[in-house]
Amino acid sequence: MFLLYSISISIYVFFIRIASLINGKARIWIIGRNNIFQQLRDELEKEPEKNRHNLVWFHCASLGEFEQGRPVMERYRKMYPDHRILLTFFSPSGFEVRKNYSGADHIFYLPADTRRNAREFIDLVQPQIVIFIKYEYWFNYLNELTIRKIPVYIASAIFRPDQHFFQWYGGWFRQQLRKITGFFVQDNESEDLLFSIGIKSVSVTGDTRFDRVYDIARQDKPFPVISLFCRDAKVLIAGSTWKEDDEILFSFINDDKTNLKFILAPHETHDARIDSLIKGLNKPVLKYSQTNEENVKNAKILIIDSIGILAYLYKFATFAYIGGGFGAGIHNILEAAAYGVPIIFGPRYEKFREAIDLIRSGGAFSVKDVREFLATVNKLRTDHEYYAHSAEECRQYVQKNRGATDKIIGHIYG
Repeated sequence: MFLLYSISISIYVFFIRIASLINGKARIWIIGRNNIFQQLRDELEKEPEKNRHNLVWFHCASLGEFEQGRPVMERYRKMYPDHRILLTFFSPSGFEVRKNYSGADHIFYLPADTRRNAREFIDLVQPQIVIFIKYEYWFNYLNELTIRKIPVYIASAIFRPDQHFFQWYGGWFRQQLRKITGFFVQDNESEDLLFSIGIKSVSVTGDTRFDRVYDIARQDKPFPVISLFCRDAKVLIAGSTWKEDDEILFSFINDDKTNLKFILAPHETHDARIDSLIKGLNKPVLKYSQTNEENVKNAKILIIDSIGILAYLYKFATFAYIGGGFGAGIHNILEAAAYGVPIIFGPRYEKFREAIDLIRSGGAFSVKDVREFLATVNKLRTDHEYYAHSAEECRQYVQKNRGATDKIIGHIYG
């Protein structure tokens, strides 16, 4: 089975190479891994001999998982300031945004999960401990780490009954999971699922994203121009949106006759995506990169055409619309919830426990069309008690679910 798995990885890389001829993201994926072992060797050899030990390796699939793992990395750094942190990413959307993150000593793409790559990578890195975030399971790496008796943990893991680990054909995959030293899972359902296949090294610690979004909300970073744009107006922030979300947003924004202002932060910020937003709107629009104290006063809509600041902007929001719910699934709603902002999103949220919980409590709302979106926003902005309840439910939800970082660190190093 390992042979078939390795062949599937090689086929996957082959198709990415083909796709890289026409797809920019695939091209970055390939280029980022060119000559990667020599780059890694050169960087590690720059370290003084005394610093070449006590390395912990964190791996994140992409940007969302990085934010999930960040509290654990930063807590580790505080506890062991003389140790080194290696951070790897699978996706360009994580690496390209966080390749200069100061909290890690070394930041690289993860080489494709072939047996040869896994051996060479572990030979070079020689980690004392490995922490994968949420759901990255690379079985050649895991096998090599197991052979060398290097502890491997999965932080903020979450499992669902429909995953292949729990199907009749998932025997080989279950065997691989049993090689993991410990699972820190988000909920009791995940623990029960792992117990059902004989895995007992499980701790329900919660989701580290709660710690991260709470810390962000407390930082209160200043954005003077955006403050001037918002002033005393009510503001709808639409964050991490895709084209599938535009139909609702365009219809609502273009028909709105109130003093409501809008901040749009699309998931992708390339020129074509920004241009498509501007063309679809019939009110004064301004890109964040072009703002100044004068022109921002006349704008009705502000488009955030940069990456990395959205989580801090929800402090300006009266309501938040989170994108992805008309596609593969919603993006991070906890960033808005941490500020006590009522949240709206599309119908595809069933894989996200926080969405289910907040809908149940009245902090969040799912809509399937413009009519439902309009009704939800109107109810929130006209019924003050309804709004206050929703906002408080969001705020309390984040507050009550903090603490996963301490639990994970305590289990590993306590």
